[in-house]
Amino acid sequence: MLTFTLESTDGGARAGLLRTPHGDVPTPAFMAVGTQGTVKSLTPEELRDAGGRIVLSNTYHLYLRPGVEVIERQGGLHKFMAWDGPILTDSGGFQVFSLGHLRQLSDEGVRFRSHIDGSEHLLTPELAVEYQERLGPDIAMVLDHCPAYGESAEEIEAAVERTYRWAERSLKAHRRPDQALFGIVQGGWSAEVRQRSAEQLTKLGFPGYAIGGVSVGEPKALAYEAIEASVPHLPPDRPRYLMGVGAPDDLIQGIARGIDLFDCALPTRVGRNGALFTTKGRVNITNARFRETTGPVEDGCDCYTCTTFSAAYLHHLYHAEELLAYRLGTIHNLRFVLRLLEQARQAISEGTFSPFAATFLDAYRIPDQGTRMAQKDRWLAARNARGEAGDNKAER
Repeated sequence: MLTFTLESTDGGARAGLLRTPHGDVPTPAFMAVGTQGTVKSLTPEELRDAGGRIVLSNTYHLYLRPGVEVIERQGGLHKFMAWDGPILTDSGGFQVFSLGHLRQLSDEGVRFRSHIDGSEHLLTPELAVEYQERLGPDIAMVLDHCPAYGESAEEIEAAVERTYRWAERSLKAHRRPDQALFGIVQGGWSAEVRQRSAEQLTKLGFPGYAIGGVSVGEPKALAYEAIEASVPHLPPDRPRYLMGVGAPDDLIQGIARGIDLFDCALPTRVGRNGALFTTKGRVNITNARFRETTGPVEDGCDCYTCTTFSAAYLHHLYHAEELLAYRLGTIHNLRFVLRLLEQARQAISEGTFSPFAATFLDAYRIPDQGTRMAQKDRWLAARNARGEAGDNKAER
């Protein structure tokens, strides 16, 4: 049984405790993305050592490979991936919608072709719930319709109404008392539509609520407005989850607006590509300036990477394309994000979140919109060339 206790607030920021059958999660919290039952390149012990308390896995990918029935016979997802802490699974809806021409949408659900072998499948709200119940996570997500950035007002309205109808069907289908099912607010960039979506869903009485439809290519300011339009209409005694957001500055901005949970593949993905987080912004460890740097990537960082290896060694590993590079970069970025939220929680408890946030945001250099979108376009092009569906959103 999932419960949420709000422990302290500072302005809009909240510190709480999420209790699940597999352990407690102090909030605000970041969920490392283990799309296919693993946080890429890390063991469960390494994730724990970095401060990870809860993991997100992906129903779409696990359904296609190795199959829900295989994981069920292995004793469920926790046992299968040897992670004894809390797990949240998404419904797979975002991944199915990312398939574009390989899927067909109707009120029944989404019919799609596997990106692995081209086989045809149908995902309905009821099946999304069934698969997640069989996987056995602590938190499951309803199937929702996530409109793409740039869609018309009419298309967004249709997505919101479909999301609500699917939420009703998901609740009726849900049977596991030891698993919480969260609803998802949609609404694009209209404050009025966001408010209506939130109010409709809260009447259904979900134990937690997610804000979806952000980090889909829009400018950061629009994402913040979408959060501000949604949060006031969600019950204060239930956890609030902002889907697909993981840039350090966005985490702080989300916390300031009342968000409790986050997930994103960004920290691990960019880490594998040599972009490492520091308090002054991302650095590219492959740049020549790190070739002979004897100190760590960031002075004072308590991660295994920084307390053990020099920046020069990491520079060498990335240029040599050694597998250890990707592991060490992932450890550093995850620890950076997880430590940042630990510090934010402490600041909320002490009533100093506003100056803490201002100090961090003043120092943290944010890549400009054009640079971020160019990076994302390169990643999407590479992914599409491999014929893959999206995992959790990497970055806007």
